[in-house]
Amino acid sequence: MPLNTLPVTEGLRLGAAFETVPGRAAPAGPHAGAVAVVGLGYVGLPTALGLLAAGTEVIGIDVSAQRLAAIRAGNVDLLPSDLERLARFDGDPRFTLTDDPAALARARTVLVCVPTPVDQHLAPDLRALRSAAATVVEHAVTGQLLMLTSTTYVGTTRDLLTGPLTERGFTVGEDIFVAFSPERIDPGNADHTQDTTPRVVGGTGRQTIDRAVDVLSRTASSVYVLDSPEAAEMTKLWENTFRAVNIALANEFADNCRVLGLDPIPVIEAAATKPFGFMPFYPGPGVGGHCIPCDPHYLLWQLRAERVTSPLVEAAMNNIASRPHHVVRRVREALGERGRPLTGARILIVGMAYKPGVEDLRESPALEIFDELARQGARVRFTDSMVRAAHVAGDIQESLLSPQTHEWDLVLVHTVHPGDDLTWLDDRDDVLDATYRLDTVAAKETL
Repeated sequence: MPLNTLPVTEGLRLGAAFETVPGRAAPAGPHAGAVAVVGLGYVGLPTALGLLAAGTEVIGIDVSAQRLAAIRAGNVDLLPSDLERLARFDGDPRFTLTDDPAALARARTVLVCVPTPVDQHLAPDLRALRSAAATVVEHAVTGQLLMLTSTTYVGTTRDLLTGPLTERGFTVGEDIFVAFSPERIDPGNADHTQDTTPRVVGGTGRQTIDRAVDVLSRTASSVYVLDSPEAAEMTKLWENTFRAVNIALANEFADNCRVLGLDPIPVIEAAATKPFGFMPFYPGPGVGGHCIPCDPHYLLWQLRAERVTSPLVEAAMNNIASRPHHVVRRVREALGERGRPLTGARILIVGMAYKPGVEDLRESPALEIFDELARQGARVRFTDSMVRAAHVAGDIQESLLSPQTHEWDLVLVHTVHPGDDLTWLDDRDDVLDATYRLDTVAAKETL
């Protein structure tokens, strides 16, 4: 019997990986039916398109009319493959876009894919998730599977779905089903698409797991099953905290290399030749996006409520939070070495997005770097081939289209998108490379 048709038993369920065929058609029968995707951002929209490609009817729901209009116009930040899918499904009767939550009642499965950022005090900002979960519970109907995918604290699924559904009179696991499956989408990375990435799911009861595996296997290479939503919630926190700790270590070792007169990149790549016990992580100007700067704080926030500390994680997050300040300090030092004060200095930041290949500015270190440099009196501009404008230093500033025609006292390279032509930097001796990867510029410094 093929693995993807194995029945889920109590003995098989815990720690079982169900191999699936990427993009296989959604089955007819007891698990057929529309899937509602609540939240059509960097996770929800690719998820919806993957389900459509697998033959599933999709109801896409978002509270933002502006976002829905952008999707209909195809003016969204997606991988080329997903942009092709979006164009192909334009006008397809199986793809509904709406801001009306009443449409949830038509779905057999509901996936919640809304952002879970942190606030200015690094505490979880659960407003979007609480609102979405409350809406899903309000419109829930008998027989639905409701599945959270947003990264959050351990117990969220129980608090926001299981408890409120029980209060409404449902019996979870019998007449309605609840699970948690953390998203694993890496925006802008074509090497790790949904179709080639395993998923994890946590739920209680055979029918819940059967239903969840059926839906997830339409867009994942395999599904690994845990026996509770809480275990799956912790899995996501562990994944991203692991990355945060190792990025902080890479930043610290890069600083140590500079003190000792070494380039950290060859050292990292040499260490990576070891076939066991080492995974390469690379230094940079800081960490942005919706995962690393935010997710570990959900764990730390929850532990503080239990009067428990996690010193290693706290140290790593402090390192990450302070990295933009380190960049500003290095800018000041580099200018000082040229006899130029920071006040009044003309500084260009190359690349404002938080990572190559995306338009995403969320939590980008470049925003904080720009603001701090401006507060200290520098005259700062930016250029980015993917970001048209950014809200910095209290105003909206547009990307410079021809930065090489301006005079600069220092050029800070923050993000380099695929295909960017930076040959105009080749002859400059005032380049500070925060990516550690700018091999084409000979006369440069790193952080």
